[in-house]
Amino acid sequence: MENGVFVGGGGPEYGEKQWLDLKYANRHGLVAGATGTGKTVTLQILAEGFSAQGVPVFLSDVKGDLSGLARPGSEAFKLHGAFTERAGKIGFDDYAYSAFPATFWDLFGQEGHPVRTTVAEMGPLLISRLLELSEAQEGILNIAFRLADEEGLPLLDLKDLQALLVWVGENRADLSLRYGNISVQSVGAIQRRLLVLENQGGAGIFGEPALDLADMMRLAPDGRGQINILAASTLMASPRLYATFLLWLLSELFEELPEVGDPDKPRLVFFFDEAHLLFDDAPKALVDKVEQVARLIRSKGVGVYFITQNPDDIPEDILGQLGNRVQHALRAFTARDRKALKLAAETYRENPAFDTEAAIREVGVGEAVTSMLEKKGVPGVVQRTLIRPPSSQLGPISAEERAQVIAASDLGAKYAQTLDRRSAHEILRDRAAQAAAAAEEAEAREEELEAQEREYKAARRYTGGRVSRSTARPLRREPSFGEAMTKMVAKELTGTTGRRLVRGILGGLFKAR
Repeated sequence: MENGVFVGGGGPEYGEKQWLDLKYANRHGLVAGATGTGKTVTLQILAEGFSAQGVPVFLSDVKGDLSGLARPGSEAFKLHGAFTERAGKIGFDDYAYSAFPATFWDLFGQEGHPVRTTVAEMGPLLISRLLELSEAQEGILNIAFRLADEEGLPLLDLKDLQALLVWVGENRADLSLRYGNISVQSVGAIQRRLLVLENQGGAGIFGEPALDLADMMRLAPDGRGQINILAASTLMASPRLYATFLLWLLSELFEELPEVGDPDKPRLVFFFDEAHLLFDDAPKALVDKVEQVARLIRSKGVGVYFITQNPDDIPEDILGQLGNRVQHALRAFTARDRKALKLAAETYRENPAFDTEAAIREVGVGEAVTSMLEKKGVPGVVQRTLIRPPSSQLGPISAEERAQVIAASDLGAKYAQTLDRRSAHEILRDRAAQAAAAAEEAEAREEELEAQEREYKAARRYTGGRVSRSTARPLRREPSFGEAMTKMVAKELTGTTGRRLVRGILGGLFKAR
């Protein structure tokens, strides 16, 4: 098939050759199977096939094995004979070794180009998921983001968010009247979660320059699609960070890419390895968001492929949207496993040549049961398939080889240096400094006024010149007899007897009238 990815099959022991039609590759897919059954190799050959057809790929390298995509396979490899034999069985006549254009990325900036986003771009929902916040704490985080928009406070990195939360805590009394109760305990709990994330190295993913999605959708000079490999062996130590980042990346693709309908081939294929981490203990709001993205992102020309051990790991509403499927062996050791195996078999279009449930249980390493979308998007009949061998190196490349690939990339200069432009942290710091200076100036002015008042009371003039006692207070003179008598009468009239006398006189005057 000219416009397809060869998956495997063929030969007397297997059914027809299985091709993944690029026209329906954006209808999403599933690669499932127990540990050690060949999921990683399937992921590798799918990435090779898409790249060869000019489709960029993004995948996470959980175990480090997929870095081999950057180097060709070799006849010296111990499985070379087995691969050659497998290629002959399935009619893979043009099987040859080849390297593929690969770009390495790393959230921690150690095994690839740094991958960053801003706090504002990730948003309160995903950050709440990342920090495992309660409903009340998530509400406060939403208030903080709302205030950042209203106050013009860019949220770029963790220190911006931390500074904003301090400001929210200090002004909680006023903010509570507008947004509802804001407790200092909840603000403190969020700050502690941010500290834990920072200690785990998660602070490095927030900042600038943020990832430009166009850099993940490039073609190599020979027309092949770039394979973007996210180093995830260290990242898997923080599974919630891993799942949150990949979901953010999907959301960004959904929001930024224009509608293209049903293209002849995808603009990007996104592989979500260890997909169960995305849904473990996920709140309904998050699952709904994933379902929305999965349902609508295909119209943006993006195909999403979930890789997990058991199809049961994927919520049913999302599983129903995964049209292209590669199911490796499932082990039915428990009642739950047997139930999951039966449900997995029932999702395929039956093949009268064999029992699907038995085939899923019996296929060996490198084998799978597959079903690809056919004309008009109809699921193909399930086939027992021998997965084709990879053309690139099976297994990881050395640290020196990885360093050479990174150094040869033209993206190093763009992402190597962190930018720290003026944002919420600096703005709030400057506001606090201005407020402190204003308070200090007001205090100094108040002290000056108090000093002037003391000077006035101490008979000092505003000019600061001291007034002599002779001029400040005139010499007392003895009052005259008339003045003394007047004062005495006034004093008596202000007393009780005097008030009665006045009332009597005034009363008589009013009566006389």
